[in-house]
Amino acid sequence: MTTASQAMIETRQLKQEVPSREGQLVILKGIDMRIERGESVAIVGASGSGKSTLLGMLAGLDRPSSGEVWLGGREITALDEEQRALLRGELVGFVFQNFQLLPSLTALENVMLPLEVKGVADAETKARAWLKRVGLDDRETHYPLQLSGGEQQRVAVARAFASDAPILFADEPTGNLDTRTGETIADLLFELNRASDTTLILVTHDPKLAARCSRQLEMKAGELFEGVSA
Repeated sequence: MTTASQAMIETRQLKQEVPSREGQLVILKGIDMRIERGESVAIVGASGSGKSTLLGMLAGLDRPSSGEVWLGGREITALDEEQRALLRGELVGFVFQNFQLLPSLTALENVMLPLEVKGVADAETKARAWLKRVGLDDRETHYPLQLSGGEQQRVAVARAFASDAPILFADEPTGNLDTRTGETIADLLFELNRASDTTLILVTHDPKLAARCSRQLEMKAGELFEGVSA
């Protein structure tokens, strides 16, 4: 029998319920999923289907009502908040729809920050190398407000990959970008993902973006299904 330690990500009967005026609202209905090392997996679904809630659970940002989440062979649902934060720093990189860059830091400093938190000795050198890989070596000293949306997302991608995290979560990474810029960012994301052999979990409304992943999962009313319905 396979064990959770052999999967990069695994959930077991993951449930999330929140109180509402009508009683308990069930957001996740006993999700069982398994993602192997190096896979790229798209999670799609209508707004309110539970996909963002699921992503938050997988990343250890939120705690479920019941069930288990395993990352890299460790059950994060058994950890306290500080332990989960440490594990995220070790295993997880993020790319968000709204970039999540610190406005008071330059592009270089934004990429350096998680490296410095981890105690990486050559944080500046590594950050410069990643900005060059995403085509922004001439924007190192620019602040987020001095960058276009596409450039800000490139900085966010560089920051996510620079930490050498084996798992990358991308939440609507092209959602705030025009079509052409979004396609460029998607090309970059998948190119770097292949080169780094990371495990990519992508939440998206875009069927074209989802189709580029090796697997597609669909959330429907709190349940998860393999493949995407027509």
